[in-house]
Amino acid sequence: MIKAKIQSYVALSYFLIAASLGILLRLFPILDINVNYKFMVHTHSHVALLGWVYMGLTTLIFYLFINEAAKKKYTTLFVCTQITIVGMLISFPITGYALFSIIFSTLFLICSYWFYVFFRKNNNLNKDSYALKFINASLLFMIVSSIGPWALGIIMNTLGSTSHWYKNAIYFYLHFQYNGWFIFCLLGLFFHFLEKNNSIIFKKKITVFFRLMVFSCIFTLALSFLWIEPPVTIYILATLGVITQTFSLIQFYAIIKDQKTILKNKISRFFFKLCIFIFVLFCLKIIMQTITAIPYFAILSYQIKDFVIGYLHLVFLGIISLSVFFFLHQNKLITIPKKWILIYLTGFILSEILIFYKGFCNWQQLSIINNYYTILVLISALMPIGVLGLFIANIKPTFATLKEPV
Repeated sequence: MIKAKIQSYVALSYFLIAASLGILLRLFPILDINVNYKFMVHTHSHVALLGWVYMGLTTLIFYLFINEAAKKKYTTLFVCTQITIVGMLISFPITGYALFSIIFSTLFLICSYWFYVFFRKNNNLNKDSYALKFINASLLFMIVSSIGPWALGIIMNTLGSTSHWYKNAIYFYLHFQYNGWFIFCLLGLFFHFLEKNNSIIFKKKITVFFRLMVFSCIFTLALSFLWIEPPVTIYILATLGVITQTFSLIQFYAIIKDQKTILKNKISRFFFKLCIFIFVLFCLKIIMQTITAIPYFAILSYQIKDFVIGYLHLVFLGIISLSVFFFLHQNKLITIPKKWILIYLTGFILSEILIFYKGFCNWQQLSIINNYYTILVLISALMPIGVLGLFIANIKPTFATLKEPV
């Protein structure tokens, strides 16, 4: 059986690779690099989403929710998944979207379906558990998101990669990955934490919150299509989505407020502050999505790529990655020394400011500061440095003893 600590370390390894590739991509405006930029973007995004986040979340699901007797059966699935990720890591830089990368990507999707079946058959969650509702929904959204990649092949062979449908298929995939699979899984882990600590949550509150989140995830998909100036029906759905999402945020805040004492008692002061920061980022995410419901800003966000990159990194590097760090640390699967996470946070916050600053300058047709790209690289380098520090700090705790934490 592959222990959860080993799985966590593998996930962290992928994050280090993805973060390093991110710096390589930011070096392109400064240096003459003899590699295909588009191929490296594909590699970076696939390793980040499917290596780091997928492995981090499935490791937590495996460790917390799978029956002990079934864990031995997981080795084959884990190994097959690693083959597909490493296959993508090797093939994408060389060929981009071509035969081998498509084969490995397809096999990964099959492994993800396999994981859902494995979870459904072998989870130890009570049927009335709030955590089960969110984790199960997250995995279903993960499966729904895969419609995007399946559709890409058909679209490329019929309409071509310049078609609106091609980009919309990618946006469909990213939407249900980010807002469905990732966010719902993190919420499931959060409610499991509360349940484990015998927290009392009013059933009506959690039920309303869950339903609002599901509806908002479905309706806000329409936000991804506003850039093509679609029929009025899509605008109505987008508006319903941001309204529903706002109400879900209010409901979530009410739940957190009720649990503040438990959270303070069960989480160290530093990580409690980190959780507050994550919640602030979550609020910013919803504000940004709400703004893009306005047609002018929907088109603007498509035209100025810095806004899209800034938003995606805010969610991925901020909300999702910090939350995965927190849950891995809280369950004693990895060690997180404060200094390394602070270095990572510094790089994340300052790079986000610079990215949105450039987007604002493009919007208002202003000149950017001298040596902008060099400064961005130097600041962004703090993130892989922070991840490298975590990687090194976890070598001994991971391999000195392979006993599962209690």
